[in-house]
Amino acid sequence: MLAEYLPIGILLVIATGLAILVVALGHLFGPRRPTERKSSPYESGMAPIGPGTRRVPVRFYMVAVLFILFDIEVVFFLPYAVVLRQLGWFGIIEMFVFIGILLIGYVYAWKKGALEWE
Repeated sequence: MLAEYLPIGILLVIATGLAILVVALGHLFGPRRPTERKSSPYESGMAPIGPGTRRVPVRFYMVAVLFILFDIEVVFFLPYAVVLRQLGWFGIIEMFVFIGILLIGYVYAWKKGALEWE
């Protein structure tokens, strides 16, 4: 029974090893002489206005996290659409429950002002 998971385990080990290898090679062979000129931001050949590293409001992160959250949950619609005929009414009711939970979360975020852009 666990033999079915062997390819996934092998893929996980290879991906982890490759990620560690790439980071180690970048650290080993990468440049290590930071200067003020290299650390300054560069935008379309124009001189930067203000510091290159400035604080970003938390609202940007909240919008990004909400987008990723709802985007990933919408991905669950595809497998549902593939097996809709096999599920019958049970599947339709379950999808309405799922959409209802998503809608409650979306309305909650909307009411809390998480989607407001100032």
